[in-house]
Amino acid sequence: MPVVTHFEPIQVTIQTDEVRNIPCGTKGGVMISFEKIEVVNRLQKEYVYSTLLNYGVKYDKTWIYDKIHHEINQFCSSHTLQQVYIEVFDQIDDKMKEAIQSDCTRYAPGIEIISVRVTKPTIPNSIKRNFEQMEEERTKVLIAIEKQKVAEKEAETMKKIALTEAEKNAQVSRILMEQKLMEKDSIRRQEQIENEMYLAREKSLADAHYYRMLREAEANKLKLTPEYLELRFIESISNNSKIFFGDKVPNMVFDQRLIGSFLSDLKRDNNCEISFLSLIC
Repeated sequence: MPVVTHFEPIQVTIQTDEVRNIPCGTKGGVMISFEKIEVVNRLQKEYVYSTLLNYGVKYDKTWIYDKIHHEINQFCSSHTLQQVYIEVFDQIDDKMKEAIQSDCTRYAPGIEIISVRVTKPTIPNSIKRNFEQMEEERTKVLIAIEKQKVAEKEAETMKKIALTEAEKNAQVSRILMEQKLMEKDSIRRQEQIENEMYLAREKSLADAHYYRMLREAEANKLKLTPEYLELRFIESISNNSKIFFGDKVPNMVFDQRLIGSFLSDLKRDNNCEISFLSLIC
């Protein structure tokens, strides 16, 4: 049986490797240094033997530590200090992870890169002060922009409030106007109905009066006979207490029957005085 003379523990769970003090030069020739880069990785169980066979127990030195140095230098050499330190710094984590995982998948498939965390690089103090001043100015500009946005937002809000208030007042005015118009229209219709009722009533009264007068006229027309007119004449003459005849009185022509009847009535009335001044027959 083979005798085990040496063994090495191999971690197959998630582990974090810290790569420290990584110097690099930017595209503009400025030397900077990354103090620490953390690489979270895991060696899959089924690939342990093949990985150790090809790259040894220190496989992570080849594919993590050395690989980080290489990729960081490649990245810095193709970007300016402004880009590395500010503009594209937030993209370094993903770019490192993609670059390392791409080569591991091709040459050491058992190594899984879970994430990469890159700290802010250290730059020369003089340049750092310039960046700090630029950041201060940028912050002031951003604050001014934000204040302007806030002012514009407040102005827009006030405008919306004013428009809303104006629309509300306009709606209230329109509703009140419609209400007044409806009231006036209702009053007009009521007056129209009352007028129509009054006209109908007056027309009915006029028609009734016309019909009554028409019937009275027809009745009077039927009454206008010689006998009736004679009777009315006698009644009118008999109602007078005094009758004067003479030159100063217009001549009167009487029917003989009327005179006889009239004289007969005078004889019965002792209180009636008659003066004959002139009689023309």
